[in-house]
Amino acid sequence: MPNSSGGLLGVWEAADWADTSQCPPSVGGATFLIVAYSAVIAVGLLGNAGLVFIIARQQELRNVTNILIANLSCSDILMCVVCLPVTVIYTLMDRWVLGEALCKVTPFVQCMSVTVSIFSLVLIALERHQLILHPTGWSPATGHSYLAVALTWLVACFISLPFLSFNILTNDPFQNISLPANPFRDHLICMELWPSDRHRLAYTTSLLIFQYCLPLLLVLLCYLRIFLRLRRRRDMLERSRRTRGAQRINAMLLAIVVAFALCWLPLNVFNTLFDWHHQALPDCQHDAVFSACHLTAMASTCINPVVYGFLNSNFQRELRITLQRCQCGTRPGESYESFPLSTVGSEGVTKAMSLNRMGSVCVPSPRTETSSSKLTKALPANV
Repeated sequence: MPNSSGGLLGVWEAADWADTSQCPPSVGGATFLIVAYSAVIAVGLLGNAGLVFIIARQQELRNVTNILIANLSCSDILMCVVCLPVTVIYTLMDRWVLGEALCKVTPFVQCMSVTVSIFSLVLIALERHQLILHPTGWSPATGHSYLAVALTWLVACFISLPFLSFNILTNDPFQNISLPANPFRDHLICMELWPSDRHRLAYTTSLLIFQYCLPLLLVLLCYLRIFLRLRRRRDMLERSRRTRGAQRINAMLLAIVVAFALCWLPLNVFNTLFDWHHQALPDCQHDAVFSACHLTAMASTCINPVVYGFLNSNFQRELRITLQRCQCGTRPGESYESFPLSTVGSEGVTKAMSLNRMGSVCVPSPRTETSSSKLTKALPANV
């Protein structure tokens, strides 16, 4: 339920503004917000951009799971570029100075980005479920993943449309503040103006259910069934090379899901409490509480590159190879030894690449010369 910082102001009364006018901002708190949001933006942008660049650059990495992970990173990049800078400016200034267009676009982009992220996690879990529980059945191809990505963005855009319609720029809440000299009379805020509270509650509650609770429940169910299936496999050879590799990959993907769920939990709880009983929030601490919850949610943009990239030795090797190529130029005739992440490979590639069904790792062979008659050595696909 990703309300923007403007959504925080959507149901406030004039009396609320009179109370908060007696709460001066903290210099230390403002400094912490600037440093914390800047760190999240830097890690989120650089990490996700690097992840997308490597997946897009390396042909052997373009497979279903990696394409969906790149899609997850693209949604995080959009969040870092649009939502985080706007939120920190609005929170620190306590009024809107960025114009009506950003007032409408920022919550729309945030809702769309979160929707794309959670749908990508669901698709990754469903793909892993299909490959491990039904290894001889239908398997999605890379073309299917591109179609899924396009549909994900279209559905996310449709779900987020109400923010474009009901977010407005106004100074109405400041007009009725009973102060001898009202310093806020000309201040503008970005707030949600719904036809009624019933419409607003119906929409925000639906977001909570269909954008957070149900998708995460489905993902956890998929990984639970995967875990139970892998635990039942008793063949030692299979466990040593395929099952253990699949367990490691699934654990990494599940860690991304769990971290995403934990990051967004505080903000969802805050928004639910604010929507249904905002009087329960303390007058002078509501900004601090919201900022803490929102910052925790925005930290989810760093999950993908940290868990998938920096904790994945395969990705680290690929990153080092890419950096070496940038420094020294392209090295002719490199051969690769690949440890697959999935069993779905790219179409229209060489036989060696088709063996690399889910190549997350490409490690240069110590041999510098290659022969066209020899295939690149590839470890067997996981499951």
